[in-house]
Amino acid sequence: MVALAGGVGGAKLAHGLARILPPGHLTVVVNVGDDFERYGLHISPDLDTVMYTLAEIANPSTGWGLVDESWQALTMMAQYGEDTWFRLGDRDLATHLLRTDALRSGQRLTEITARLAHKLGVAHTILPASDEPMATMVHTREKGILPFQQYFVKYRWQPTVIDLQYEGGDRAQVSGEVRAAVAAADLLVICPSNPLLSVAPILAVAGLRELIEQRQMSCIAVSPLIGGKAVKGPTAKLMREMGHEPSVLGIARFYNGLIDVLVVDSEDQQAIGQVLSQFPALSIFEMPILMKTVADRESVAQRIVDLI
Repeated sequence: MVALAGGVGGAKLAHGLARILPPGHLTVVVNVGDDFERYGLHISPDLDTVMYTLAEIANPSTGWGLVDESWQALTMMAQYGEDTWFRLGDRDLATHLLRTDALRSGQRLTEITARLAHKLGVAHTILPASDEPMATMVHTREKGILPFQQYFVKYRWQPTVIDLQYEGGDRAQVSGEVRAAVAAADLLVICPSNPLLSVAPILAVAGLRELIEQRQMSCIAVSPLIGGKAVKGPTAKLMREMGHEPSVLGIARFYNGLIDVLVVDSEDQQAIGQVLSQFPALSIFEMPILMKTVADRESVAQRIVDLI
């Protein structure tokens, strides 16, 4: 199975799948459009969120960062007068230091991620969508063009978005590992990640969408919206600003031509007929998809496997 993921919502389902599938049977392809440099370090927030979550050391209250984290380095940065809008914990710094050093020595992000994940005891494969740099740039009405992390973290995704650009996506190449994983997969799952900020940058990697469209396996998307609202984050707000209807119908339209199956929450059962009237070839399944606990994650993952 291959899962496309980014952010906390995607990591939750990836975690559920990882817990019910035999070791080595899951490959998670992760967004790198939110990667950036801070204090000379290469930060890969979505890769780290997925890696920490699958290693079961993620902060349970936030979904990102590490459990039992300390903040001495950040406190010292603030004492020096630095704007500490992007929070880097002390243990988290070790990940970024090792990644940056390895990248400077010429190693690929894929190789580095595999080594770090293995050291953390992750039994499945985590792959960056590409080894080459790309960046999600957010065009806003109030703040102009912002790198993703400034829009999302510094300004707490409040500026109005008028356009998105996945800079470098047309030059970034699909790695051999991603290509092999997609080619060998029996099932591809698009996790309930933000379609525009997490999934679209993955699909923007040159050739990756075409690779998925040429697949022989089924492709399932799990809706990131429940009753037209995001569980967390700006999905509904951003879809509205970018001209997409923030509903399961809007999700079906966004993934039209890519997916065979759409999984929606039981709360959206009444909308299924409307979706099928526009997309009669699409299979739709409803189930509780809110994942508050680890048991919820396993339950949603198992239901997805069972329905196939």
